[in-house]
Amino acid sequence: MTQTAPSRVGISAVGYSLPEQVVGSADVAARVSAASGLPFPPGILDQTTGISTRRMSRDDEYASTLAVRAARQALAAGGLDPFDVDLLLFASASRDVVEPATAHIVQAELGSKAHAFDVTNACNSFINGIDVARSLILAGRARRALVVTGETPTRAIRWRLASLEQAHTAFAGYTFGDAGAAVIVEPVSSGGILDVDTETESAHWSVGGIFGGGSRYPRDEEYTYFQGDGALLRGVFEKIGTGILDRLRTRTGLDWDDYTKILVHQVTLPYLERFIEVTGVPREKLEVTVTELGNIASATLGVQLARVAAGLRPGERVLLIGLGGGVSVMTMVWEKS
Repeated sequence: MTQTAPSRVGISAVGYSLPEQVVGSADVAARVSAASGLPFPPGILDQTTGISTRRMSRDDEYASTLAVRAARQALAAGGLDPFDVDLLLFASASRDVVEPATAHIVQAELGSKAHAFDVTNACNSFINGIDVARSLILAGRARRALVVTGETPTRAIRWRLASLEQAHTAFAGYTFGDAGAAVIVEPVSSGGILDVDTETESAHWSVGGIFGGGSRYPRDEEYTYFQGDGALLRGVFEKIGTGILDRLRTRTGLDWDDYTKILVHQVTLPYLERFIEVTGVPREKLEVTVTELGNIASATLGVQLARVAAGLRPGERVLLIGLGGGVSVMTMVWEKS
């Protein structure tokens, strides 16, 4: 049913969830070495990635588990009941099953009755989901949306290496951590989501990913592990450059000083340092999560937003910058109402 379309839509409540299990980089290296029978130099993960720890889900914790926990936190923060939501988007690179949409599993746990479906676009899934929810509300197709992500990329880590050469394509997986996040998206009287932009270079889709489970490799276990070339992926993003940020500045008139916080997807600490160098983003405006949580895929921006939201005052702005395999870059400007 089409409803009266609002003029402004924003984020009114946030939540996030982390598995209890904390795993150090030294433990990851030791497990790979033990499973492979190959030497894995002590301290190599800490030194090359800047990641000291990450969270890992138990075998009985799924992508939907983390999403549901974050959703309940966001609903509670907004003083809402699950039935107050008429759109539920599970926006994540991870999922519980290939079919049906994991959004239905989340909804079954919450007990809501919203229109539910999945949105997926690698590490930009969650920010894409927020944009989809905003668009549907602006079009009068929904009144209030719950957007959730549950990321369990540690399930795709290759623990047993056939050779040291294989470590090159498997290495990015050792940066992964698990997390969930959620936001309530609804009409607001002031502020809200002020600007959204995207830039996509799909020719580079094969640089990295989890290629199994679809029609290309439906049952080949080899393709259930993350594989990719981290250096090549970094090179692709650097080639794309800062055009999307330049356009944002020209279109909105906003500069770094106009944002209270700047949230960016984080893969490794050296990758983040290079991002700061190339873009000129002030380091003090960042919310650094990668050192303690690792690369938590699309949950990165959601977790960061949940951590900073309580300290924001009405009228303060946050810039979200998403980087995702495929590849795509995305920006979103949000002003607290």
